[in-house]
Amino acid sequence: MLDYYGVEADLSEEERMIQESAREFVDEKVRPDIGEHWIEGTFPKDLIPEMGEMGFYAPNLEGYGSPNVSEKAYGILMQELEACDSGLRSMASVQGALVMYPIHAYGSEKQKEHWLPKLGSGEAVGCFGLTEPEHGSNPTAMETRAEEADEGYVLNGSKTWITNSPIADVAIVWARDRTDPDTPVRGFLVETDRDGVSTNKIDEKLSLRASITGEIGLNDVYVPEENLLPGVEGMGGPLGCLTQARYGIAWGAVGAARDAFETARDYATDREQFGGPIARFQLQQDKLAEMATQITLAQLLAHRLADLKERGDMRPQHVSMAKRNNVRMARNQSRIAREILGGNGITADYSPMRHMANLETVYTYEGTHDIHTLILGEDLTGFAAYE
Repeated sequence: MLDYYGVEADLSEEERMIQESAREFVDEKVRPDIGEHWIEGTFPKDLIPEMGEMGFYAPNLEGYGSPNVSEKAYGILMQELEACDSGLRSMASVQGALVMYPIHAYGSEKQKEHWLPKLGSGEAVGCFGLTEPEHGSNPTAMETRAEEADEGYVLNGSKTWITNSPIADVAIVWARDRTDPDTPVRGFLVETDRDGVSTNKIDEKLSLRASITGEIGLNDVYVPEENLLPGVEGMGGPLGCLTQARYGIAWGAVGAARDAFETARDYATDREQFGGPIARFQLQQDKLAEMATQITLAQLLAHRLADLKERGDMRPQHVSMAKRNNVRMARNQSRIAREILGGNGITADYSPMRHMANLETVYTYEGTHDIHTLILGEDLTGFAAYE
C-alpha cells in the first residue's frame, strides 16, 4: 500500500512479519466476503478463534500467552485489519484494548489467569460497557450503579452501542458504587450468562455493518466480590482503556484510507474514457496527489505516536490529536476515492464507499471528533470548554 516516504523501510523484522501475516490473512480469509457481510450486517464469527491463533488480540501485552510485540507492531496490525474493514479492526480492538487491557492492568492475578488466555485465543469474547443511552460524551454522569450485597455486588443499569455484546462471554462494566458515599466508578467483570443480564443486538445500522453491536441490560445482576477489578477506582480506569483503543484507531484509519487510495488509483489507471485512462486527466491527478499527501501526513503522525508510546512519553492528548486527525482524514479521502470510481463506486464491489460509511462511526465513537477537539483546546489553553 501507499508508503510515499518509505517509513516502512525502517520496520523491524518482527513488525514486518506481523504486517505481512495480517495482510495475508485479510486477503485470503476476509476480503473476498467482507462486502457481503457488510450488506447483510453480519460479522464472520467463524474467524474469531483463527484471529486468536494469529495473535490479533492484545499482542502488545506481556505474559498470559500474549506475545508482547512492540507498540508499532500493534499499530500496524490495526492498520492492516482496518484496511479490510473497520468492523474487523473494531472486533480485535475491543477484545484487546478494552477487555484484555483492563484485566491486565487492573485485574487480580486470578482474573488474569482465568480470562486473558481465553480472550487472547478467541475461546472467549469480551465487550466493554461504558456508554449509556443518556450519557455518551459525558460518561462521568453514568447512572449504572453497583451496591454491596452478600459478599458481592448487585448491578443495575444499561449500556448501549457496545461492540461484541450480543456474542460476548464477559463484559467489562463500569458502574458507580452507591455503597460508598463518594460513589466512585468501579469496574466489574460480568459474565453475560448471569441472571438479569441481557445483550440485545442493535440492527438497521447504516455504518459499521460488519460489526456486531448491542446493548447491555443489567437488572439486579449479582456478581461476587472477586469479579471487581481491584486495581482501579474512578474515571481514570475506563478513560485509560479508551486511550489504548484510540491509539489503535489512529493507526486503523490510515489503513482504511490507504486501501481507498489504492482502489481509486488502480481504477483510474484502468478505467478508459475519451480514448484513454482517466488517470491522465489533471482533475484525477489532483485528487490522487492530495489523497497521497493527506494519507502520508497521517501515517507519519501514527509512526511518531508509536515512538512516544514505546518510550513512555505518550499522553492522552497526543492520542486525541492522532485519532481526531487521522479519522477525519480517512473519512474525507475515502469520499474522494469514491468520486474517482464514479457510479461504480457505490457498489459493494469496491471498498471506498464502505470505508466512508464505516468511518462515520469511527469519527463518532471512542470520543467524538468534537470532544477530541476540546481535549486539545484545553491542553493548549488551560481552559476546559466542556465544563
